Amino acid sequence: MIESLVHLFDKYHLVAAFAVIGLAMYVAYWISNNLTRGKLHGSAIAIILGLVLAYVGGATTGGSKGLSDVTLFSGLGLMGGGMLRDLAIIATAYGVNLKEIRQTGFRGVIALFVGVLISFVAGGGVAIAFGYTDPVDITTIGAGAVTYIVGPVTGATLGASSEVVALSIAAGLVKSILTMVATPMTARLIGLDNPRSAMIFGGLIGTTSGVAAGLAATDARLVPYGAMTATFYTGLGILLAPTVLFLAVRAVM
Repeated sequence: MIESLVHLFDKYHLVAAFAVIGLAMYVAYWISNNLTRGKLHGSAIAIILGLVLAYVGGATTGGSKGLSDVTLFSGLGLMGGGMLRDLAIIATAYGVNLKEIRQTGFRGVIALFVGVLISFVAGGGVAIAFGYTDPVDITTIGAGAVTYIVGPVTGATLGASSEVVALSIAAGLVKSILTMVATPMTARLIGLDNPRSAMIFGGLIGTTSGVAAGLAATDARLVPYGAMTATFYTGLGILLAPTVLFLAVRAVM
């Protein structure tokens, strides 16, 4: 039976990818429910498991694409690529109520700009505190604090080194995991219990994966609203970081 599965996975790499992700999610939610009693969301544990598997795959093969460098699991490269990621993000929009979006109005737009600026300044400040003085490096790390997608896009645009780009991704991942964990714990304190507050929350925090997982642990009905503004947040970050924000950092430094 095992030989049949290996043969199947070797022939259909995308099937193997779905099997690996499904197993990882099952293990993550089992750990969440049984070992942490739901205090640490399954999505956060799944991301940690994914990082561990990526490290093991890269260390074993000497490659740079994580577990997808292993031939048997090369389908993970397609499954985790931009096509299916963007499809999943866009699909969340079909659960929203347009009336709620209109009611959020100008407050949602303000939340987007404020959220991007606060995250960028925080990330850039940490970079400066650790001795970075090059505007390109500071901007890239600051953009990573916006989201782990904005960081590498900004780094590639500005010509940042691979080490700095890696730091920007790490900053975004830390933010995403913290958002997943902290959202259900603080939801009552910040009034995160309706679509409008979810949209403002998504605009302020911005990391789509973190916001979606955190809201899923709080109230699944709020996920489409938070994920939608978080997606706009990512787009706004990609637009501002390599242009306006980079020029501002260069002027200051």
